[in-house]
Amino acid sequence: MSTKDFLVELGTEELPPKALKTLSEAFQTGIEKGLKEAGLNYKRIQSYAAPRRLAVLVTDLEEHQTDRTQTIDGPPRQAAFGSDGQPTQAALGFARKCGVDLADVDQSGPKLRFVQTIKGQATASLLPDIVSNSLDSLPIPKRMRWAARREEFVRPTQWLVMLFGDEVVDCEILTQKAGRESRGHRFHNPAPVHISSPANYVEDLRSAHVLADFAERKQFIANKVAELAKQNQGTAIVPEDLLNEVTALVEWPVPLVCRFEERFLQVPQEALISTMQDNQKYFCLLDEVGKLLPLFITVANIDSKDPTQIIEGNEKVVRPRLTDAEFFFKQDLKQPLEAFNERLKNVVFQAKLGTVYDKATRVSQLAAIVAQEIGADTKQAARAGILSKADLATEMVGEFPEMQGIAGYYYALTGGEANDVALALNEQYMPRNMGGELPSTLVGASVAIADKLDTLVGIFGIGMLPTGSKDPYALRRAALGILRILIEKRLELNLSELVDQAITLYSDRIENKALNTQVLDFIFDRLRARYEDEGINITTYQAVRALKPVSPLDFDQRVQAVEAFRSLPEAAPLSFANKRVQSILEKVTPQDIAASVEASLLQEKEEIALAEAVKQLESKVSQLSADRNYTEALNCLSSLQVLLDGFFDDVFVNAEDMKVRANRYALLAQIRQLFLGIADISLLD
Repeated sequence: MSTKDFLVELGTEELPPKALKTLSEAFQTGIEKGLKEAGLNYKRIQSYAAPRRLAVLVTDLEEHQTDRTQTIDGPPRQAAFGSDGQPTQAALGFARKCGVDLADVDQSGPKLRFVQTIKGQATASLLPDIVSNSLDSLPIPKRMRWAARREEFVRPTQWLVMLFGDEVVDCEILTQKAGRESRGHRFHNPAPVHISSPANYVEDLRSAHVLADFAERKQFIANKVAELAKQNQGTAIVPEDLLNEVTALVEWPVPLVCRFEERFLQVPQEALISTMQDNQKYFCLLDEVGKLLPLFITVANIDSKDPTQIIEGNEKVVRPRLTDAEFFFKQDLKQPLEAFNERLKNVVFQAKLGTVYDKATRVSQLAAIVAQEIGADTKQAARAGILSKADLATEMVGEFPEMQGIAGYYYALTGGEANDVALALNEQYMPRNMGGELPSTLVGASVAIADKLDTLVGIFGIGMLPTGSKDPYALRRAALGILRILIEKRLELNLSELVDQAITLYSDRIENKALNTQVLDFIFDRLRARYEDEGINITTYQAVRALKPVSPLDFDQRVQAVEAFRSLPEAAPLSFANKRVQSILEKVTPQDIAASVEASLLQEKEEIALAEAVKQLESKVSQLSADRNYTEALNCLSSLQVLLDGFFDDVFVNAEDMKVRANRYALLAQIRQLFLGIADISLLD
């Protein structure tokens, strides 16, 4: 079948830069969907996006749909005809639905059936609806109307190009009549741009100072920014979101290096970087040790004959922003960091849980307890805890909320606090996101754990549990943060005892009933998703979870050991044997089981061999488990597989002799307890 290239470009007023990439991808997806539903094949599809346009190019698109057969099933024959052979209303209704007489319906099978051949249509006649449907489906939260028109879109439309091969597709979409005239750069080439063919789209616009390919424009900016940074003995900070946004702001990118006064470098560099990135869309430069240089890179949308004017304009614009940051910093330094706690006594953390200062007090006490358990300096942990929220009342954080913790770090250092105390003020919020950086110090880890656990206990204590996608206090993130810190930094901590301490610190503000179990279950349930992401079998997690370990590190060590055990050939039969042991012991009472295994009551050679092996393994496996060497403990226990199978094959557990039976129960209970010292492997699939 013959094919042609298809191009659609919708020109608009400047599109929202943060949404441009998403809109472009959705536009392409919608057209792909429409072509698929129409049964039209093509070789390749690609989207293009710039500040004033969304476009899609389809290469080698079929010119015509193929004819297709459609089969429609109707009612069963017994429902279609009465006992007298006359058609029922069901049969007549089916024929009407198909738009034919009943005589044209196939009545030979168990059901009435209508088969029709649908003639394929010309692709050009289908494209307007495909494009319109795709545009209607774009993820636009708030649409606009312009002039007196009723049509709505994310921004007012200005032109429409729709070419199928060399021909214009005759249609009107979103108030625009399709043609082949695009627009070039608003300043360099404002005149209409003739698109000679779909295949020449990118080059036709390039000649008009428009880089239509979003990916090409983005790569050009990234390369040029890196090159300019290197020329100035620096490295550019290029966050992906900022790069996408800048790419969406320009059609003809021209990166330029600008400068600001070095006096501003006395201000915490995070504040300067934040305001330059968020407010001005600049790329900041760091030196070889990560210190901010008094330089930044702006990306102009014009190739000026006198770039100095653009540079000076941007330097002039950024100066008030940096001056504001400098002012807030100096104002905050007029008093010690701890003095800001007075303001926090009037700031509510949560109506039922008291003020932010109350929270800092609890965090201080809890951090000291954590520090003692993990080997950190308890006095520094307590000091960091009481200062942990002070910077929330500063001018700097009031203007730059993302500076919380960071501002506290700088103010603590300036005020003469210990380095670990200052670091902890920032590290309390770590990890800030999935996979984020963890605290580098034990003091920081202590405060981070205490802060997160205080929030968990408090919010659970007043019954405000997260539901579905609603988690206003980020309790899931807090739980995962605690787990990551303890597991990845290999810190031993009894969470059950710590939760009790946190509950006590709240006094009568919260409901204590079953709160410990509720909080622990919530925290350890977060591990399930973590292990699934790591490719660990879910039943491995369940086998450990059944034992309810209270230390996340211990929990993880058991999981890793059980996952390694699964690869052994003995794993499956031992899991089955443990299921069988559990099933037997569940049906008896503790009084039916002997206190210990008596050698004199062992009768069969299989149970004698098994009992002897268990006796030899018991002390070794118990010691290995106590030492947390769970992998080696399971390796030792795997040697019981053949003996256990032989025992169940040849020994009748429920012997008639009550003492022999009780002795055999005791042997099985002993084996079961050895495994339960590590995990309940009966739960493995």
